[in-house]
Amino acid sequence: RSEVNPNSKHLKVSDLRLSDAGIYTCEYDSHTVSISLHVFKLVISFDGLFLPNEVPELTLMQNSSHLLPDLNITLFNSDNNRVRPKFLQKSKQKYILKLKQLEAMDSGTWTCHVHSDSPLINQNISFDVKVLGFQNPDLERKYVTVDRTAILSWHLNFQKIKWKEGFTGQLNWKQQESATAHELLEFNVTARGEQHESKKCSHFRFEIPKSKTESIIAVKLPKVNFNHSGQYQCQLEYNRRQVQSTIELVVMKVSANPVGPLPRGAEVTLICQVSSPLPSNAHLCWERVNGTQTDIKKSKQHEAKVEVNVSAAGLWNCHLIEGNDRKISLNYTVEEAPVWISYVVTGASIGGSVLAFGLACLCIISGISWQRRRQRTKRMVRARQYLLENKTCQCQQ
Repeated sequence: RSEVNPNSKHLKVSDLRLSDAGIYTCEYDSHTVSISLHVFKLVISFDGLFLPNEVPELTLMQNSSHLLPDLNITLFNSDNNRVRPKFLQKSKQKYILKLKQLEAMDSGTWTCHVHSDSPLINQNISFDVKVLGFQNPDLERKYVTVDRTAILSWHLNFQKIKWKEGFTGQLNWKQQESATAHELLEFNVTARGEQHESKKCSHFRFEIPKSKTESIIAVKLPKVNFNHSGQYQCQLEYNRRQVQSTIELVVMKVSANPVGPLPRGAEVTLICQVSSPLPSNAHLCWERVNGTQTDIKKSKQHEAKVEVNVSAAGLWNCHLIEGNDRKISLNYTVEEAPVWISYVVTGASIGGSVLAFGLACLCIISGISWQRRRQRTKRMVRARQYLLENKTCQCQQ
């Protein structure tokens, strides 16, 4: 592992090891020059390949022919910001440092600066930290209205950090937290960065977008309905370790009770609801277009439905507002029924009332007649029985 340059007489030692530390002496004629070689070795757990939320450990070892100095160690991340580790072990031969939980954005080249006053040491040791994960947040909420198209996508960072290892993954869906998960698709990425996907679920209507870029896992819902809501979880697996990112799809729909045009003098209830309870900073709101402040109805905290009673025709909008941001809106038009329908409805109401009154009178008269017939029958039965019991025979003298 060593060679001497014949011109400069430099000694080159390749693939340094801790055991290479010591004193090296160069003799030339009557001249002797000695150099002490101090060797550091930096080891990072998992060979520097991590998943999000994992905690790396650094081990710094040193070897020298002299007494080992006390070292001051400073760490800098890929953004050249100082990182304060926790020392798990601190001796002159070995320093073990525990870092914070990693995120995908922590990928890059880190620096370990080693300093000593005696002997004077100022050494920077670079090492790579690669975090395979998603550029999405751990939990993302996406709002969509019924009958619209929704695309849910997860951005992987394996190409950005030049990940040279193969890994697999899958996309699961469940409608509620406690419900059974259904596998929608599975995928794998080779060491060359080639990405392959295959659908695993046939009864759930979805598509795999063809026009998406590499390093993106996505599903397309062509026409969203209320049952498409739920949690979509993309899961990566590397070296028997897993990480996942979840998108919660919240679906909104509006309806009316009763359905149809609004007759004059009648009232209809407009219903706006979403598929799951909203976070504390979000709410639903009915608002009449070109209306006043009295034409606004908001849902209470964590409620997934809001209703408003309407007695006049007009256009109403239901908004889903998170914080100060209006996420989605859905409108409903209350149409006024034609006049003849109102007359028909009124006539039907009057006719129904008259018919009901007539039926009631008929029932009363029939009841009275039946009661009289029953009483007359009872009287006749009693008279006949009386005659039978008091029957006498009269003989002619």
